Amino acid sequence: MTAQEQRRGRDETEEERADRMWGELIQEVRVAQTGVQILFGFLMTVVFQPKYSTLATTDQVIYIVTVVLGACATGALIGPVSLHRLVSGHRVKPQAVRLASRLTLIGLVLLLVTMTSSLLLILRVATHDGYVPYLVAAVVAWYLVGWYGLPLWARRRYSSRSDD
Repeated sequence: MTAQEQRRGRDETEEERADRMWGELIQEVRVAQTGVQILFGFLMTVVFQPKYSTLATTDQVIYIVTVVLGACATGALIGPVSLHRLVSGHRVKPQAVRLASRLTLIGLVLLLVTMTSSLLLILRVATHDGYVPYLVAAVVAWYLVGWYGLPLWARRRYSSRSDD
């Protein structure tokens, strides 16, 4: 096999790579943003429902924590757009892509915790049964496998390895 046949990856400059990665990141953020904004919008309406005042104190605390987490997740997932807008034209796209990627990852972690606490609250109110923590733990395990475990496994398994 020739050196050219063994070569992997793209022949692109740092700026071209940053442009490509920025486009990919923004597409990913669009998907996550939609979900988190719908969830956050729903959460904001709960406090105005008559049943809210009848919730146990623990459930009200879970709700408040969930709303704050949802607000933080929304902010983190919208952050890359603001970052791009404020640094656009200043020749820092590679650095902006790295920062935006970190913000997105933080947003996804916050979204995971928001969804976990939302599920906990809903199931506590809906069932009042002792199996709720186990059910929530199972769903969280599913999220962890799908959102982090599988991607990390694929990265480890299929990433090109350096011969040095």
